[in-house]
Amino acid sequence: MTRTDRIAQPWGTRTPYGRGEPWPVRVDTRLADGVTPDQVERWVQSAAVLHSNGDGLDIAVKGGRIVGVRGRAQDRVNHGRLGPKDLFGWQANGSPDRLTRPLVREAGRLVESDWDTAMDRVVRRTRELMEERGPSSVGFYTSGQLFSEEYYTLALIARGGLGTNHLDGNTRLCTSTAAEALKESFGSDGQPGSYSDIDHADTIALFGHNMAETQTVLWTRVLDRLAGPNPPAVVCVDPRPTPVARAATVHLAPRPGTNVALMNGLLREIVANGWTDQGYIDRNTVGFDELKKGLDAYTPAHVADICGVPAEQVREAARVLGTAERLLSTVLQGFYQSHQATAAAVQVNNLHLVRGMLGRPGCGVLQMNGQPTAQNTRECGANGDMPGFRNWENDAHMAELARLWNLDPLQVPHYGPPTHAMQMFRYVEEGSIRMLWVSGTNPAVSLPELRRIRSVLAQERLFLVVQDAFLTETAQLADVVLPAAIWGEKTGTFTNADRTVHLSEKAVEPPGDARPDLDIFCDFARRLGLRDKDGGPLVPWNGPEAAFEGWKECSRGRPCDYTGITYAKLRGGSGIQWPCNERHPYGTERLYADGAFWSGADYCESFGRDLITGAPVEESEYRALNPSAKAVIKAAEYVTPHEPPGGEYPFSLITGRTLYQFHTRTKTARAPQLQAAAPQVWVEVSAGDADSYGIEEGDLVEVATARGTVRAQARVSGIRDGVLFLPFHYGYWDTDGGFAPEGDGRAGNELTPTEWDPVSKQPLFKTAAARLRRVEATGSPAPAPTTTASAPVPGAAVPATTGGGAGEADERLHATRPEEIR
Repeated sequence: MTRTDRIAQPWGTRTPYGRGEPWPVRVDTRLADGVTPDQVERWVQSAAVLHSNGDGLDIAVKGGRIVGVRGRAQDRVNHGRLGPKDLFGWQANGSPDRLTRPLVREAGRLVESDWDTAMDRVVRRTRELMEERGPSSVGFYTSGQLFSEEYYTLALIARGGLGTNHLDGNTRLCTSTAAEALKESFGSDGQPGSYSDIDHADTIALFGHNMAETQTVLWTRVLDRLAGPNPPAVVCVDPRPTPVARAATVHLAPRPGTNVALMNGLLREIVANGWTDQGYIDRNTVGFDELKKGLDAYTPAHVADICGVPAEQVREAARVLGTAERLLSTVLQGFYQSHQATAAAVQVNNLHLVRGMLGRPGCGVLQMNGQPTAQNTRECGANGDMPGFRNWENDAHMAELARLWNLDPLQVPHYGPPTHAMQMFRYVEEGSIRMLWVSGTNPAVSLPELRRIRSVLAQERLFLVVQDAFLTETAQLADVVLPAAIWGEKTGTFTNADRTVHLSEKAVEPPGDARPDLDIFCDFARRLGLRDKDGGPLVPWNGPEAAFEGWKECSRGRPCDYTGITYAKLRGGSGIQWPCNERHPYGTERLYADGAFWSGADYCESFGRDLITGAPVEESEYRALNPSAKAVIKAAEYVTPHEPPGGEYPFSLITGRTLYQFHTRTKTARAPQLQAAAPQVWVEVSAGDADSYGIEEGDLVEVATARGTVRAQARVSGIRDGVLFLPFHYGYWDTDGGFAPEGDGRAGNELTPTEWDPVSKQPLFKTAAARLRRVEATGSPAPAPTTTASAPVPGAAVPATTGGGAGEADERLHATRPEEIR
């Protein structure tokens, strides 16, 4: 049993180990109050779903209910350890406000209904729109929290059955840059590195990655290395004084939006000092000469002027990176959600290519994910990509996909790139998409510029379907709400950020009439009568294992090859890393160990894009650039952000995550320990700026951008001057079951701009220009945070009205409240 207070000590106790040694086992367990291990009736195999780490765990069941979790000692990912969200988040499954019956809108109100009524409405509207306006009038916006079997089925229905190009996931908001950066450098998605590289690295670099809060168990692994003999050096790039920054050998805190300039400065120093592997470069890459030429201007002094980082720190960080014998780098939202996102992430790949640091223990890149099944969204074709990492511009790839689905190739849309989420919502706004099916996500809180998004989703002409376990802010606006089963209530597979595939078994029945997402999608396909070209059912499976077998066949011969994995193989042991096939029957720990890349023009997932403009690279141009299927070193110049601070808005606002909450709190806020640790929004401000504005710890302050305002208590920290930080999790749902008025000044995305990276199309949540003012003093300092991590200060935020939607949306925006559902 876990005895340590894992809220106050989120990483638990240390188990030190040295370089090259196996990470010791430490099994973490949490059971409901009053339940002892001997009272647990069954332990059911699964893995964690409230982050992207993929911690193997077992679910404790008693009396048909989930009563706790236990880490799996044999799992390669976590060696038994669990983080706070793993230990406490399971309580959301038993929340009394779970959706248990379908809801339909009648006379402006959501009322309880039955599955036949709800699905008949969805099918009828789909048919009407397909006949009147064609497949482009229907769009699907999904999650990073379903299972691979569900994503693949959805991709088959949307792309093959309906023929719409409008299918994307909320992974667009968090990891699309990871996918694009990997495609640009290596020709395909797929992480080159492995979590086990932490065991061997002598240097670990974290670029915009607050691992301590986003992947707590992975950070535990780093902490255990730091506590052991021969600890690795740590380089941290983050404008905030995170736990990672405090543990770093070198901490670079650049101005937001200047990551490309910083990376170019580091690369210039590495190249100038001869810290490159020229033999590796010559054998395995193209583009180095162009990169070298483009780095000339990025001297330490010039980079210091752009980034606000001392030139000597740039030199020192470059020395640590350039002289490392085994370098592991990780990248996350500090790069992905910032200006020039893909360009910056690609420069991290370039760092490893010029140093020859790939494919060996301790030498790897992890372009990290933010959600537990984000990798599956991308693999299975539900995140603006084609299933199996196929290239939509390659007619042979699309013909192969059509053959797998037994369809005419022309029936699978590939006349242009799959529609990304930001464009989809614009099409909804403009009226060309008239039906939007949202599954497992809450865009009314998670998308940028929320006033606009609420208005878009509330249009009378839009038929909105929401498939979720709870009545979220988005579900309130729906025409039909479908109650979904969640983790622990269904069976399926999912894949973490280092390509480890886990099986999650059904432990308990879902509440009421809630159904697994796979069952809902299959039911829709049957009711709609979707058929293949021979008249057989388009979706030939009914259960998860059969769906998995279908997905395996789709993955055959592709980079993400699952053909050597079975449910039986996943049961009882550890997760398995793809590719897993006849050649690699036990999985593949690291990619590109042999210098062979997935970048051949006939095989690659993408021909790439211009890193500055996003313009696509033509196939002929790509073939000329890379005739021998090597890794591509791509240079990028720094350009200034579109919304720099200045004048009325002198601050740079960045949004992000806290350790204890996940996304829009739909699950974590229903776990009492997690909610108590991070109960409401706060604003992080530097000591210097607090002094200038007369702000003290706990004061009520207001942050405003050109789009809205948020009011919250101030936390005074070591964040760099001129930068404000705001967690994005907090919407309008309260833990007492009520909803605050939309736009009441607590949601961070009221402030963020509708702007996205030209390559990955990922929204830029870390580039807003803002202003700050003190609203009122609290009279006493706010209580200290719960932990040494960046936990919020308890206290209530004072609402500030910023308005809701407009025009035809107004009535619907305020039409539904929980007490109105009968």
